[in-house]
Amino acid sequence: MQTLLFAALLGLAQVPATPPPAPTTPAQTTPATPLSFYSESHAFSWDRVIPLSVNLDGLKVQSIFFNKRMVQPGFFNLFKGAEFGTRAQVEVTNTGTYPKVPGFAVAVLDKDGRLLGVASGGTKVGTIKPGETETFDLNFTQVKERLASGDRFLLAIELRN
Repeated sequence: MQTLLFAALLGLAQVPATPPPAPTTPAQTTPATPLSFYSESHAFSWDRVIPLSVNLDGLKVQSIFFNKRMVQPGFFNLFKGAEFGTRAQVEVTNTGTYPKVPGFAVAVLDKDGRLLGVASGGTKVGTIKPGETETFDLNFTQVKERLASGDRFLLAIELRN
């Protein structure tokens, strides 16, 4: 028993190891280049294309569209009228000279500034090559039932490396 007590006290008496000093060479302390970022508020419309004129380092955001995804009449009559989620659909074109990897976030607010829903998304695999146009579906989940009564929306875009 005394041996265990002695070993425990000896362990407590040891001085902790000192961490090595931080590197100070210029190559290791250069800050990372900040990512391109955009965030603005826009007027909201439900089930109508909202034209935008956003250009973020060659990524041109042409429009956004808010609606519920429904099966079109005549398309699989078994699912006629079925709903497949609520979305914001963003259309972008890469007008730059190098590939882009965008991420999007959208928040819809009512006229009193209360949050009605949020969605996010972006490139999952690959990039948007120069000259390409892509459409991204940003899905609203859980909190979405009052979206159609929105007044404004916030759009944030971040380009990743």
